[in-house]
Order: sequence, then structure tokens, then C-alpha cells
Amino acid sequence: MFGVGSGELVLILLVILVLFGAKKIPELARGLGKGVKEFKKAQSDLEDEFHKATDDSPKKEK
Repeated sequence: MFGVGSGELVLILLVILVLFGAKKIPELARGLGKGVKEFKKAQSDLEDEFHKATDDSPKKEK
């Protein structure tokens, strides 16, 4: 996973736990989840608009 070993991952999680505390981590994860959800929704909307624009464009005849 991104070149990070299991020991390094545990160390990163421990540092996050020390910096933010146990009570803040669920709140941070919830905010991160909402951000990812909004990003995916915006990406999907943009793709839909792109497909609509390319499908509605008039076709050139030779």
C-alpha cells in the first residue's frame, strides 16, 4: 500500500492518535468521508455533463 510497511503504518496511526486524541479521530474520519463523497459526486456530475455535451453535439457528415 503506497510503499508503506505495516510497522510504518502502525507508527503513523499512533502519531495521529497522540496528535488528535481518541475523541477527535471519529470526527476527522467522518469529515474525510463526507469530503470523499462530495468529491465523487462532483466527479460523477462532471462526467455526466461531459457525456451529455458530447452526445448532444451535432454530427458532421462527409
